Amino acid sequence: MKARSVWYCSSCGHKQARWSGQCPSCSCWNTLQEEIEQPPNPRSPLCLGPKKWSSPVPLTEIDSKPIPRYQTCFSEFDKAIGGGIVPGSLTLIGGDPGIGKSTLCLHLANSVGDENHTVLYVSGEESLEQVAMRARRLGLNSNSVLFSNETEVSAIAKWLTEYQPRLAVIDSIQILYKNEIPSAPGSVTQVRECTAALMQCAKSSHTSILIIGHVTKSGEIAGPRVLEHLVDTVLYFEGESQQNLRLIRSIKNRFGPTDEIAVFQMEGGGLVEVKNPSKLFIEDRTKGTTGTVIMPMMEGTRPILIEAQALVTDTYFATPSRRCTGLDSNRLALLLAVCEKRARFRLHQSDVFVSVTGGLKVTEPAADLGLLLAIVSSFSNKVFDHDTAVIGEVGLSGEVRGVPRIEARVKEALQMGFSRCIVPAKNAKSLDALRSSITIFPVAWVDEAIDSMM
Repeated sequence: MKARSVWYCSSCGHKQARWSGQCPSCSCWNTLQEEIEQPPNPRSPLCLGPKKWSSPVPLTEIDSKPIPRYQTCFSEFDKAIGGGIVPGSLTLIGGDPGIGKSTLCLHLANSVGDENHTVLYVSGEESLEQVAMRARRLGLNSNSVLFSNETEVSAIAKWLTEYQPRLAVIDSIQILYKNEIPSAPGSVTQVRECTAALMQCAKSSHTSILIIGHVTKSGEIAGPRVLEHLVDTVLYFEGESQQNLRLIRSIKNRFGPTDEIAVFQMEGGGLVEVKNPSKLFIEDRTKGTTGTVIMPMMEGTRPILIEAQALVTDTYFATPSRRCTGLDSNRLALLLAVCEKRARFRLHQSDVFVSVTGGLKVTEPAADLGLLLAIVSSFSNKVFDHDTAVIGEVGLSGEVRGVPRIEARVKEALQMGFSRCIVPAKNAKSLDALRSSITIFPVAWVDEAIDSMM
């Protein structure tokens, strides 16, 4: 079988025989790149021993032992990935340049090395001297961490077999290459084949591998979409490089729940985990101002209090401006329409600006009622009670719908010192045990929520 030219989409990984301006799979323009596809080599050095064929077995005969895990120096990171790192797992960590991906991996490698376990750290983008300077600045000096700047995946596979490390870090996947593939490092074919090779090494040697991946301008991990399907866990490192707040969000996890987050602060000595994110997000709020509401949100299985701020001003242009940060603009347009139609607030002649503080991105509908009340507070220029938390989804007819995990949300508000909580009427029955500790205001319509805050 001879080598042939194929065209891969750099956005979704779609393959086709000829070039076209638009990818037929993801509809992106000018993303098809030419690659030379080589036939598979059965004598590849990545073959780690003879192939063993297995027979299908019934589900009842499969041993259901709990998944073994080992802990790191960051308990928040362990919670985000489901309780700890699983041996033989392949984890992809993506984030903007300078966000702290390499710093996080150095901390994790040093913590595993401090337990007298061998760790392999492969840094293809930086020299060994640069990595050593960063490690010394962070105060990391474990002798069990082995560093290398090799970029050929066959050599890395050989070291994983020879040293049998507990943890391996690849920084980054876009710099690795295979000699059998003639395309340049970072191409669609190289990224896919190198990741598949590392997955084979992780499963055969039971080494946990952390892969650092670059991101595109849109914020997605660079490379074909199959890259995220190959790995066991996908973590996104979020936050602004100019600020010290960092969030690790679990997007995919084969060994635990998704949408979990871990909160860190970047300081001079590296990353410092935040044990109480709710306190961090609301400690800077100013009491006695209009347009602010506290909302208990769920991030995975963890309730977190966040602050929503709104600013409504008169517009001097024909088309009013609607801007938002931390939430979907379409959701904001829906809430403004409900506020004007059902609550009779004339917002069509006003500029509306809404923001979620702390850098979080709100996606769940339980924030609807809090966002709407923040807009009403700014428009009417009235200060709402700062000891009240707001929970609820808003429908198009102005009704307040129930939300899941209401008890965990209210308990988090109670723990942070709030004395009142506005909740959907459909969730009020499940909060009878908490009524002696916090005042519950059940509401069924948006008008009732506005009256209770007024």
